[in-house]
Amino acid sequence: MRPLKYISWNVNGLRACITKGFEDTFRELDADCFCLQETKAQPDQIHLDLPGYHQYWNSAEKKGYSGTAIFSKDEPLSVSYGMGIEKHDREGRLITAEFADHYLVDCYTPNSQRGLTRLDYRMEWEDDFRRYLTELSRIKPVVLCGDLNVAHEEIDLFHPAQNHKNAGFTDEERRQMTALLQAGFIDTFRYLYPDKTLAYSWWSYFAHARERNVGWRIDYFIVSRSLQPHIRNAVIHSEIPGSDHCPVEVDLG
Repeated sequence: MRPLKYISWNVNGLRACITKGFEDTFRELDADCFCLQETKAQPDQIHLDLPGYHQYWNSAEKKGYSGTAIFSKDEPLSVSYGMGIEKHDREGRLITAEFADHYLVDCYTPNSQRGLTRLDYRMEWEDDFRRYLTELSRIKPVVLCGDLNVAHEEIDLFHPAQNHKNAGFTDEERRQMTALLQAGFIDTFRYLYPDKTLAYSWWSYFAHARERNVGWRIDYFIVSRSLQPHIRNAVIHSEIPGSDHCPVEVDLG
């Protein structure tokens, strides 16, 4: 596999992020593929001058909500939107780009919501999405990235004890992440840095959480186990502003 630098970022509204320096960050990171989540925009609402990149958008039917995008230097062999299941494909949460030796999957996993009102639906999504990824991986290796809306282990959030029944850290959500990894996938950051603490990618806007680094690691690069020898580095760019999430990176080669 030739050297690849991939970036994933939940921008929490791309139009707002553009006013906070998105294009400068995009140029500085200079990724082979840049995957976005929570774009909250239709492509005709935004003009991005990104010379040298092919743009692929999957917007929610509901305007101003959810949405994903991939910007790629190389033109993919094919691009698909959603996982082919109507109830999951209305919110613009998934783009799959096929390259010669792997699939790149950009995902914005549904949030279980306050009071866990969407947890049952989230469990359906997780089961169907795991099957989708497993089927892809039978054809060629998969690189999955995005805001997966779960902190997998206690090391992945600042206050684990008080969040066990809250969205993003329920036993049910964490078990689904475990099941995905057991199905033949690797969390690249934890593979390289199994004991690294205080490594977070999302912080609440309340109580100066980011300044105090009271955060969660819910943004991931997860790859097929066959790609393990190609994992060179994984980076959480916590210094980059513009959203309540920061960009995360994987370097393969």
